[in-house]
Amino acid sequence: MKDVRPKTIICDIDGTLVQHDSPLLSATSDYKMTLLPGTKERLAEWDRKGYNIILLTGRRESMRKMTEKQLSAVGIFYDQLIMGVGGGKRVLVNDRKPNGSEDYAMAINLTRNEGIGGINV
Repeated sequence: MKDVRPKTIICDIDGTLVQHDSPLLSATSDYKMTLLPGTKERLAEWDRKGYNIILLTGRRESMRKMTEKQLSAVGIFYDQLIMGVGGGKRVLVNDRKPNGSEDYAMAINLTRNEGIGGINV
């Protein structure tokens, strides 16, 4: 029987959903994010499919309220926001289902500021 539970999408913010700018610039109260190609469309598609959308960022936890306001201002919605991840390499570790026939984790590395419009999950 095929697993029909919704996928979980874990997606970086800066350079993936919105233009990557200097952290000093994005930390200002009047900073407005610039959406990258396909961001709104892909997020809407994932939402229609019932996927869990988890955003993560290297921005500090102290920037949470400002980041939430910036995301809301450009129409980016999500289920969870994980802050303070840092700029180092990110590794996803997940188990296989007991039958071992299918991997349940994958990773997609995009060129910075390319946007998510061209990916399929």
